[in-house]
Amino acid sequence: TQSTWVFRINLSVLLDCLTIFGTNSLPGTPTALRMCYQGYGYPLTLYLEEGGVVTACKINTQEPEEILDFDFCSTNVVNKIILQSEGLREAFSELDMTSEVLQIIMSPDKPYFRLSTFGNAGSTHLDYPKDSDLIEAFHCNETQTNRYKISLLKPSIKALALSCKVSIRTDNRGFLSLQYMIRNEDGEICFVEYYCCPDEDVAEAE
Repeated sequence: TQSTWVFRINLSVLLDCLTIFGTNSLPGTPTALRMCYQGYGYPLTLYLEEGGVVTACKINTQEPEEILDFDFCSTNVVNKIILQSEGLREAFSELDMTSEVLQIIMSPDKPYFRLSTFGNAGSTHLDYPKDSDLIEAFHCNETQTNRYKISLLKPSIKALALSCKVSIRTDNRGFLSLQYMIRNEDGEICFVEYYCCPDEDVAEAE
């Protein structure tokens, strides 16, 4: 028996199905969800139940693309900072987003944690001392300077807006992990993790 099935579905259709009862459900009336999949070539079937009403949604499945594996292993993490999300939100609002890249410096020595952009208005740098009130944990073993395309980081801003804390990690290859801690309306904790590879094509800023 095959225990793992991989397929692709349209995300917009999935979100439409999940919100079929609307976003204004009565408090204390949870929506139950059951997902069924018979196998290759079959649709993904969602059964949603709320207040005794059951709705079935069938979503056509597609051939999957190759899954990109960043092979981000915790044993290879070189630097890690846990930051209150408001600190990163403020940084993204102050940095020059006309820049193609965001440069991140993480170091056991000054400047400790620095975010830099190189946009139309020139270079912008934001420094965070390791004893900043916004930093809850600081574990940096060596100085790393890496650049990441802002166009690749922007999709993670949605998770940042909902989060209360973010764990920023880099491994020995310079790969970046952003793990957002999000507390939902019921007080439950969930995590959204975002990976980004360093940009090797950008020349050093003068």
